[in-house]
Amino acid sequence: MAPSELRTKLEEYLKQLNIETVCVEHPEVFTVEEMMPHVEHLSGVVTKNLFLKDKKKKGLWLVSTRHDRQVNLNDLAKKLGVGSGNLRFADESIMLEKLGVGQGCATALALFCDKEKSITFVLDNDLVNGGHERVYFHPMTNAATMGLKPEDFLKFVEVTGHEPILQSFE
Repeated sequence: MAPSELRTKLEEYLKQLNIETVCVEHPEVFTVEEMMPHVEHLSGVVTKNLFLKDKKKKGLWLVSTRHDRQVNLNDLAKKLGVGSGNLRFADESIMLEKLGVGQGCATALALFCDKEKSITFVLDNDLVNGGHERVYFHPMTNAATMGLKPEDFLKFVEVTGHEPILQSFE
């Protein structure tokens, strides 16, 4: 499915949940650094999202954290109990299959595509408990950024059937 079709499906899904969003259109971006000039005027916190696999158990992980956090995969693997050195970036083909998005488009908003609940979702505690007005993600395309209120984002995650693992990345 094309990113524009997936974005429309996401917007319909959020509307059904009575979740209000704000959206900023911008040129395609592939890194947080490229995105920041287009979103720095927004009130809230911008995220970065990592799609990972567990080398040993073959599990899949989606990690959403503040854009300005450093994520050490070895430290994160230890915190999550998967063992140091076992978390790696997953192949784009797996991300396309499970989340419907490709390189540069990883987003927690794609969890509504994971009907099998095969992805473990790790969420930076600060995103939902840091007092932010909105939390910003790509809406299935890296040519836009969508903001949700933290409580609405948690409602969305819950409705998708994913139980977030809250983690501190400070």
